[in-house]
Amino acid sequence: MKKKPPTSVVTGAAGFLGSHLSDLLLAHGHKVIGIDNFVTGTVDNISHLGGNPNFKFIQQDVSEFIFLNEPVDYVWHFASPASPIDYLELPIQTLKVGSLGTHKALGLAKNKQARFLLASTSEIYGDPLVHPQTEDYWGNVNPIGPRGCYDEAKRFAEAMTMAYHREHRVETRIVRIFNTYGPRMRLNDGRVVPSFISQALKNKPVTVFGEGRQTRSFCYMSDLIEGIYRLMMSRYDQPMNIGNSSELTMLEFAREIIRATGSRSKIVFKPLPQDDPKQRQPDITRARKILHWMPKVPLNRGLTDTIAYFRTKI
Repeated sequence: MKKKPPTSVVTGAAGFLGSHLSDLLLAHGHKVIGIDNFVTGTVDNISHLGGNPNFKFIQQDVSEFIFLNEPVDYVWHFASPASPIDYLELPIQTLKVGSLGTHKALGLAKNKQARFLLASTSEIYGDPLVHPQTEDYWGNVNPIGPRGCYDEAKRFAEAMTMAYHREHRVETRIVRIFNTYGPRMRLNDGRVVPSFISQALKNKPVTVFGEGRQTRSFCYMSDLIEGIYRLMMSRYDQPMNIGNSSELTMLEFAREIIRATGSRSKIVFKPLPQDDPKQRQPDITRARKILHWMPKVPLNRGLTDTIAYFRTKI
């Protein structure tokens, strides 16, 4: 007898990462039910899935009760504003989707006896005092600062996920996502990759905050999504960092973007935003050992694809 394909629910399916995850799941033979309210996601990211019999879309705020009249095997909770511009403009929605939205998504997983994965974040670590960041580091977070709505929403979401794991025996996974880039990012989402690329493509000054000494580590979206898929399919139930451990200063990155775009832009410096992390680099030892995963796409190749995408949007 032919085995039924697994059914995956993806919250935030019209977002940058949620849409790429939906593509990967469909390629792996899953039926996908995407949920999004388009607060920060966009129809453009999933329009290519229109007419696909294995993809169903529900426009809904996941902070409301999620009713599905069919079996579900996996719940992937990706719904949340995820860029500084978004969560500074939408602090209450960010807190609600991290708390109520996570509660509703976990309730769905419990009801359907499905495995649940929380898309958490390196923001869990705040402005870290430990470098690189390992999963057992508890973080250095300002709960009442402007970034607190996002950091604390995700920290609460992790606590709620582990409470459902311990009390209700829900099979849970937690991925801490570090800086990721690629096609389908929004031009104006305030994160460094779209900001630098859009400025460079328009030959406008590329804005670096502080002296540009703060560091980030950039992972291409296909590597990240593959790591997350492996985590869900593994037996590992503790938080796991997924990201690229190659570290760059913002000044080095700005120069790389100008070179890759062939831009005439100059670099300008502006004051550092409040609570902006000075260093951000994942320790990916767990992912290497447990998932046999590490990033493969070099920065120059990932940037070539990302810049090509942004050229179509400017």
